[in-house]
Parts: sequence; structure tokens; C-alpha cells
Amino acid sequence: MFKVTPNPPDTDPTSPYEPDSKTLNEAAERALAFHFPSTADIKATPRRPSHLFTVDPEATTETLVVYLVETLASVDVMVHQLVDHLDGGSRNALLGISNSVMLAEITANRVLDQIDPPT
Repeated sequence: MFKVTPNPPDTDPTSPYEPDSKTLNEAAERALAFHFPSTADIKATPRRPSHLFTVDPEATTETLVVYLVETLASVDVMVHQLVDHLDGGSRNALLGISNSVMLAEITANRVLDQIDPPT
């Protein structure tokens, strides 16, 4: 006995499990609003500074600038050690970062000279 079966089988074009585009769009908008707040919501939220890493509020400006200069000098040394192991675009990018660090170090030294002029 031979049974006639359409290829592919006939199905109902509207599935009860597929949401319409309006419902899907509304759900997507709610999800985006929940996970990505608007700029207005972010600005309306009061800023709470973190206390995980803090600088001693009683530290003098001179102490802070000296620490800044030493940190920048250390970063510059680390960058130059890494540059020796790179070629091409990565090397050039790291040398650009080194240049920026060096300019920041010069600027910090100038601030330090204004705080405590050399004699």
C-alpha cells in the first residue's frame, strides 16, 4: 500500500512558540534598558568613591609628585625592556607610549621644580 506524503510535509505557518516582532522588540528594549542604563541614569546616580586604593589625604603635594615621577620613570624602563622584544607596528606603538610617558615625566618634574626650586 502506498501513502502520499507531501515533501516537505504541510505545516501550520504560524507557530505558537514564535513571538511576533512587536513582542520580541519590546523584550529586547527591556533587556537593553536593564543592562545598559541611559546616560541620564548614569549621571543621576551619585558617585561613590572606592576606598580600595586610596592616597593618604595628609600626603604633601611634593610627596605625591615625587611618587608620580618615580612611577613614570619605572613605566618608561618597563616599556623600553618590552620594546627590545617586539618588531613592526607593535614596537612602534610601544615607542609612542614610551614617548607619552616621557612627556608626562618631564611635566611632573617641571611641577616638582616649581614646588621646590633647585638651588
